[in-house]
Formats: sequence, structure tokens, C-alpha cells
Amino acid sequence: MHFFGYRGKSFYAEGVPFEKIIKECGTPVYVYSLKTLKRHYKAYDAAFSKVEHLICYSIKANSNISVLKAFADEGSGFDIVSGGELYRALKAGADPGRIVFSGVGKREDEIEYALKSRILMFNVESPQELKAVNDIAGRLRKKAGIAIRVNPNVDAKTHPYISTGLKKNKFGIETGQAIKEYINAKNNLKNVVPIGIDCHIGSQITNIEPFIDALRKTKELLATLRKEGLEIKYLDMGGGLGITYDSETPPHPSRYGEAVIEGTKGLGVTLIFEPGRSMVGNAGVLATKVVYTKEGTEKNFIIVDAAMNDLARPSLYGSYHAIKAVKERSKEEITADVVGPICESGDFLAKDRILPAVKAGEYLAVMSAGAYGFSMSSNYNTRPRAAEVMVDGKDFQVIRERETLAHLIKGESLMKGKKRK
Repeated sequence: MHFFGYRGKSFYAEGVPFEKIIKECGTPVYVYSLKTLKRHYKAYDAAFSKVEHLICYSIKANSNISVLKAFADEGSGFDIVSGGELYRALKAGADPGRIVFSGVGKREDEIEYALKSRILMFNVESPQELKAVNDIAGRLRKKAGIAIRVNPNVDAKTHPYISTGLKKNKFGIETGQAIKEYINAKNNLKNVVPIGIDCHIGSQITNIEPFIDALRKTKELLATLRKEGLEIKYLDMGGGLGITYDSETPPHPSRYGEAVIEGTKGLGVTLIFEPGRSMVGNAGVLATKVVYTKEGTEKNFIIVDAAMNDLARPSLYGSYHAIKAVKERSKEEITADVVGPICESGDFLAKDRILPAVKAGEYLAVMSAGAYGFSMSSNYNTRPRAAEVMVDGKDFQVIRERETLAHLIKGESLMKGKKRK
């Protein structure tokens, strides 16, 4: 559930009309609901309340430090994939002992930063990375908690770009090799401590079966490792639970929790979960202004001031986002493509969509934009990135100012050279 909807003919975020936010902040602007963020965290926390667990919000979905603080205030841990995300988490008040570090390409400086910050553990994704963590921990005279990310070869039945658990994916280590690396870590690598198993199979998964299939294979691995004398304390199930963008019907976290709790009875581990999209996706909306409308011989176009640099998902994945009028004025509808000003044919937010017949100067709300929206945005076509706003009841606050033109060249310098005569 989220806190966006119409009151009369005006579209609201919690107790604030979008028109008020737009008047003060302009467009494009990302609008987040604090109540929705907190409700989604609590739904996960409650789903696993009967067992030892740690919810580690996946920062890559939305990394604004106010979003992170909202979760940290509720007791959330964090899943990071870069030194930058670690920096953001710590700035937001995160407990480093509740942070796990995932990702296939951790650099030496990032590993060192995480060790000095005393994070909970590294989710290791290759033998070379395991050696690197051991060597750096040794140099710093520290012990590194590690889990190996095991690739269970499970089809998550999601978009191929966000599937991560198949043999052909770049993530993790296949089970047989993982066992060898665990034993190697236990017997030969003195600066790492194998404390967990990590398994993540993909994103935007809308049924439970792939998770349960992965869990079954992970339990077999856990039994094998314990026979080898490894003390595994954590079972990291990753994230991946989907949300409703269009007609999807993903399971509620409570149903997912029931299945996982039943499947892990008697294992004696702390369960870790890394939800991202399902925590923030429906907690954010992108507001955009209609700049022009255009009637073509084959298509109608609604040209808006948000573009693929602001919300990449439709262009990247062909993803669906519901679109609503900020102010309901006309019952007349048209079928149109909603497109931005970027010089790419792939710059669209919706194709062949039935929408209210809005006019230039009116506004649209692009729904379910809280995940992989601003965090994937860019300055392509030298466009300043959007502002971000957090709504709390009847109040709202700008939590990231809109970029200016001066921001776009910060750090650049003119090349020095001889003037032509």
C-alpha cells in the first residue's frame, strides 16, 4: 500500500497536493512518501519477527540519504555494492555492523574502507576476490567476515537483464566451486572468517517458487559446509521480491516470510534479506510537465520535460509505469506515446498508452518510480538531474536540490594551449 491518490480532482502525496510541490520545486521532480517507506520496512520486519533476522535495504534501488535515514531510524541494515554506497549509509546514521557488501568488482580501496568501518560481512563473488579480502584484512591486521555468493542456477523468471542466479550470469560462484573456496578459506586463509552463505537470484520476481527452489539448494550447501566444520551463522537470501507496476500480483512479504520460515526451521541461522525495489518502488512518483502535444500521421505524442536520463527503466527494459494526470480536468482520452526531449528514439516513458487528453502546461505523475529512478539517472544531453522531495504528512522537504547548469561542469577544466595566431 502507498499514500498517493486523488482527493477530488487533485493528485496528492500523503497530505500534500502535487500542484503545491510542483509550484515550489518545478519539474521534473521525484516525490517520496515517508509513510510508505516506513510501512514497507515494517512489513518485512514483521514478516520475519518469529525468527532471528536482519533486513538490509538494498541501497542501489534508491540511495538518497534521507531515504536511507528513514530506514536506519527503523533499525534497518543495508546491502551495499560500492564504497560510495557505504559512505552514504554511514552519513545516514547506519550501524556498520548491520551492513553487508555485495558486488562482483570490489576495489582494494573499497574493501579497505569497509574493513576499517567494521561492516558485518562481505558477500564474496569470486576466488580472486576472496584472496584480495584476505590479503587486505591481513595488511590491516583485521578479520573479515565473509559469505560466498553461491549461484544456485535457478531461473527467477524475470527480465534477463535483472536475472542473477543462472550459470550464464556474472554473479556468484557455482556450488561445487563454492564448497572448495569455503574449505580453502577455513584451512588456509587466516584473515577471513566464513560466517554466512549468500544467494540472490534476481529482481522483480513475482512468485515465491524460485525463492523456495534456491532455498532448497542453499540448505543442502549449508549441511555440507557444517559437515566440513564451518560455523555458518547467517543465511543471506538476497532480495528480489517484485512490486505492482501494471497487472503483476507479487506476494506480500508476510506470505514470503511464512514460506521461508517454514523452509529454514531448525537451521539455527540468522536470516538476512536485501529488499530494494519492494521497499521503495511504490513509495516514489516522478512529476513531469507537458511541454507540447503533437499529432502525427500514425501516432500522437505527449512531449514532457522528464526523459530517459531521469527515468531509464522504460527505455532500458521496456518497463511499464502507470501515468496519471496531476489535475483531472477532462474525460476525453487519447492514445499516445509519452516522450522526452532527449535526442534518441528510445527516449520514452510510455508507448501507445491510453491517457487523459492533457494539454501543454499541464502535469503528469509517473507512478512506481521510487526504485531505480533517480539512482539510475544521468546528465545525458547535458541535462541537470531532477530534484527530490520527501513528503511527511502535510509537510514536505527538498532532500536533493535540482542541479544547476554550473553543476554540470563541476570538476571540468579548460585545456590549456597556445592561441592560434
